[in-house]
Amino acid sequence: MKKYIIYIGILAVGLLFGWVLSGNSTNEETAHNHAEMAEENQMWTCAMHPQIMQAEPGDCPICGMDLIPAEASAMGLAADQFKLTENAMALANIQTVVVGEGASGITEVKLSGTIVENEEANAVQVSYFSGRIEKLNVNFTGEKVQKGQLLATVYSPELYAAQQELITAVSLKATQPALYNAVRNKLKLWKLSDTQINQIERTKQVQENMPIYATFTGTVSEKLVAQGDYIKQGQALLKIANLNTVWANFDVFENQIDFFKKGQEISITTHSNLNKTFKTKVDFIDPVLNANTRTVKLRAVLNNNDPVLKPGMFVEGVVKRTQGYAMKKVLKIPASAVLWTGERSVVYLKTNPDQPVFEMHEIVVGNQIGIEYEVLEGLTLGDEIVTNGTFTVDAAAQLQGKKSMMNKAGGKTMTGHEGHMGIIETMTDMDNSTILKERIEVSKAFQNQLKKVFDRYILLKDDLVNDDSEAVIKNALLVLAYLTEIDMKLLKDKKSLALWTSLEKEIKKATTTLSNSTDIAVQRSQFKLLSYSLSSAIEYFGVNEKIYQQYCPMADNNNGAYWLSKDEKVINPYYGQAMLKCGEVKQIIE
Repeated sequence: MKKYIIYIGILAVGLLFGWVLSGNSTNEETAHNHAEMAEENQMWTCAMHPQIMQAEPGDCPICGMDLIPAEASAMGLAADQFKLTENAMALANIQTVVVGEGASGITEVKLSGTIVENEEANAVQVSYFSGRIEKLNVNFTGEKVQKGQLLATVYSPELYAAQQELITAVSLKATQPALYNAVRNKLKLWKLSDTQINQIERTKQVQENMPIYATFTGTVSEKLVAQGDYIKQGQALLKIANLNTVWANFDVFENQIDFFKKGQEISITTHSNLNKTFKTKVDFIDPVLNANTRTVKLRAVLNNNDPVLKPGMFVEGVVKRTQGYAMKKVLKIPASAVLWTGERSVVYLKTNPDQPVFEMHEIVVGNQIGIEYEVLEGLTLGDEIVTNGTFTVDAAAQLQGKKSMMNKAGGKTMTGHEGHMGIIETMTDMDNSTILKERIEVSKAFQNQLKKVFDRYILLKDDLVNDDSEAVIKNALLVLAYLTEIDMKLLKDKKSLALWTSLEKEIKKATTTLSNSTDIAVQRSQFKLLSYSLSSAIEYFGVNEKIYQQYCPMADNNNGAYWLSKDEKVINPYYGQAMLKCGEVKQIIE
């Protein structure tokens, strides 16, 4: 019996030992299988071209570098999608909105424009004979002249000789009347009056200096000669503008052209007198589209007998919907969501409602309705798109090698100067790393013109610091004036032209809205948009000056806002005297 108990005990120990060995082997095999599965699911990418994603290690098909393991955060995303961190979303104040539907029955369209001289009422005062200007009676542009007024006296050898011929012909009048009449007609061709010619005959005295009288009434808009100049027959002396009527020229965007027709009523107001409205009709729509700005000129003629309208003034025109304009349901999105490259309009779609995953989409926009665009193609009802921080999201797409506004095909763009002045920092910190914007090479002339806009922006910022809304309006108008002086012909390549066109549109829109309001709160909200767009322009193009980009987290109802400064010391334009020192320097642009 005892022997059987021993056998049973040995058997039990053996079974237990075998189970332990078997269990260990199974666990090791399971762990090994899990490792193999993890290895099989590992994706490989290129450090320089993150759009490359392969299931096996190897070389990058673009640059030939060894592929590296892709981060887990990049797994599960489509090729054109990219992800931002929550920290980046908060710092850049990235906001989204769901695409909605609305009626396209536009009640009115607002246009921005300028007053210019009426070319049909302009005239050029010319000289009808050659000679030297002995005295010029017009001293400056802007001087008013009346028809028949003495403008200048000219010494003309030709006229001197012709007068002597007339004196001789008078004595031969009875025997050679044809010669006499020919000499008189010759003087008439030089615009000498019968009174002048008769005086020469009567006195038999040659007049050395001949007068030039104004043949038009108006205002001198340009002096083309100076006293002492030698002039030729037919040479222009002065440009004279009749300002009793002036033109109001407006820019109409390509997608708005169908809205306008000749003869439509238009209401026009000036920034100098917002309480007075000039009502007239559309007189002309340019049949040729400006290929650079993608706009056509619309013109209205205004009576200016007062005269209160000065050439160069900024004006705003409002055109109401014509009868019979079609009403239909269309998708509408905020204008701030659209980035325009000159050839295409793009937005950034949030593809996952629960995660900050984005993807660029090309769209086709229709008419602008207030601060919204109609969407004809590219989006569907319920899509979620970025409306604030769009340029920051675009910068992130460029950095991660995804499709972006300026990089239609995707792939990381390189400047050849990475790490120093070829690229500069943006305002957004992503996981304590910095998004870099590509510095675009442009001429110094373009940078100098952009700097004039920036310098006036600084004065506008100081006005907000001082809570001076009236001064804000004046400097905002000057920002617009310097903006219109920027010559886009200085941008030689398609990429820089498209980028500037898009940024200039945003700067102009924010500044125009700012200049139209006397409410300091509204001005500050538009200053935030102006600061963001101008900051992007300076980061891309540069102004050859050290600029401090500063940030206040409490501005805009705790949403935060940036501004630009020439000084490192923080002086907050969003709170003025109430909270001058709230904020910090986020980066330095050089």
